[in-house]
Amino acid sequence: MARGLGSVVALAMWALLAAGPGAAQQPAPEPETARGPVTNLPLPRYVSLKSSEGNARRGPSLSHRIDWVFRHNGMPLRVTAEYGHWRRVEDRDGAGGWVHYSLLSGVRMVALTAEQDLRMRPDPSATALARAEAGAIARLGECLPDWCRISAPGAQGWVPKSAIWGVDAAELRD
Repeated sequence: MARGLGSVVALAMWALLAAGPGAAQQPAPEPETARGPVTNLPLPRYVSLKSSEGNARRGPSLSHRIDWVFRHNGMPLRVTAEYGHWRRVEDRDGAGGWVHYSLLSGVRMVALTAEQDLRMRPDPSATALARAEAGAIARLGECLPDWCRISAPGAQGWVPKSAIWGVDAAELRD
């Protein structure tokens, strides 16, 4: 049996040498986007808090202690892991923990990172329709390479993508 294993190793070494210099140093193929083991959805991804309060726990069960309480309906969160009915989430400050999936919604929301004018068009010289405060939460609409359309009660418009949290820099939306 050891003799057969030696033959396999020798054959593998011969194949590497026959392939020529640099064959073993070829770059690995690009990894595919990570997928959640439960939902098969991309990780990380953005969701929002479905209720006005949600407990973030140290681990994925009710027996784990509560580390953080999210207290704003519609708060955008980033899902970074999945385990059964639990999702590991974080907010724009990196605070978070494990939240039961029933507290989360697929509705895309964003938080403004700074005070910002909502513009009529995706152009910095376009007419300002309203002004939103830093921390304001709005529903995410269409996204172009550098701008996103957002809406909140009483106001809607375009803001630079760099002024919101809850959307990836390269993300495009119709």
